Amino acid sequence: MTTLDNRPNTALLVIDVQTGFVKDAYDRDAIVGNVSTVVNKARAAGVDLIWVQHHNDDQPQGSASWQLVPELVRLEAEPLVHKAYADAFEDTDLESVLAERGIGGLVIAGAQTDECIRSTLHGAIVRGYDAILVSDAHTTEDLSGFGAPPPDLVIAHTNLYWEYHTAPGRTAGTVTTADLDFTAPSS
Repeated sequence: MTTLDNRPNTALLVIDVQTGFVKDAYDRDAIVGNVSTVVNKARAAGVDLIWVQHHNDDQPQGSASWQLVPELVRLEAEPLVHKAYADAFEDTDLESVLAERGIGGLVIAGAQTDECIRSTLHGAIVRGYDAILVSDAHTTEDLSGFGAPPPDLVIAHTNLYWEYHTAPGRTAGTVTTADLDFTAPSS
């Protein structure tokens, strides 16, 4: 369990499922569908849902490409964290949002696998959070032209190493959309 004191709650962290980031993403429609299912499971279980949106020169805040994909709708009561770095904790208010809600465990879904997902997973674990990756609810674009493996292999490799990741006093791992159960003690 988390190494953070008085943090018994779990939250779903939806990272960067924005129009510009997933327009050319691997298996886009299936992954966005899985993220939508995970969002609905969190809401049905009364689990906190935190949205993260990245901005940069190519996707400035408020632009069309910066918007969440139309298939996902953030409710007004659900916090939105703005970020400019890969790790959603870096130079954001994410930690304070989680602290005020007593959250010590994160379930993570979104984009891009090889940058913001990986960085945030590691950022969570080193800060004392439990971090579970929804193995079929994250994606990335094809960066093989830059020397990266094809996106399906990036996703598979990330799932493989996070499934077996360990840290003292913290829980890491993966779960599929179908197997995710926010009401189970292990979530």
